[in-house]
Amino acid sequence: MIQAFIFDLDGVLTDTAEYHYRGWKRLADEEGLPFSREDNEHLRGVPRRESLMLILKGRSYPEEKILEMMERKNNYYLDFIKEISPRDLLPGARELLEEIHASGRKNALGSASKNAPEVIDRLGIRDLFDALSDGHSVERQKPAPDLFLHAAAQLGLSVADCVVVEDAAAGIEAALAGGFRAVGLGPRERVGQAQAVFPSLDGVHLADLLKSLNEE
Repeated sequence: MIQAFIFDLDGVLTDTAEYHYRGWKRLADEEGLPFSREDNEHLRGVPRRESLMLILKGRSYPEEKILEMMERKNNYYLDFIKEISPRDLLPGARELLEEIHASGRKNALGSASKNAPEVIDRLGIRDLFDALSDGHSVERQKPAPDLFLHAAAQLGLSVADCVVVEDAAAGIEAALAGGFRAVGLGPRERVGQAQAVFPSLDGVHLADLLKSLNEE
């Protein structure tokens, strides 16, 4: 029986993509690098260093410069997320987290973001999580399964007991690589490898998730 759900953060519970875009765009403009909203879509679910490498498109920089650019972008992002509040929760997110808890099951966060704890504090949902796994928790990030394996271990549960909820192709790949079942949010061309797919969490209840995974 499913005993827990491991949720990605960005694009699943809230949408900080705009804040990430603004941070990367400011850095790119300062460095004279081309960067568009379409480019930003390719960074979905990708850790900070790998995101910067995608933006640089093969351009070579000293390691000190790379570290400085990563830090600068993160500082911009941290300034932007000070605007986040509970109203930035995506539709259906709080209701589903509360419903899962009320059923006696557990919620965990599995986000590559190193700022995830601050974001869920600002969203007012930390008390709905039984475990947090973020960018500080493991060395290998998605599409490696380590982040979700760490979350399951924090919960004291096996992979078979947990379901990952993700909106990024790299996240679905990570979940399947770890042996988890996965619920994908978004278009099928992006998350179609998941065992169940929904457009978003809007209107989705625990019973819908269990039914989609043949766990009624």
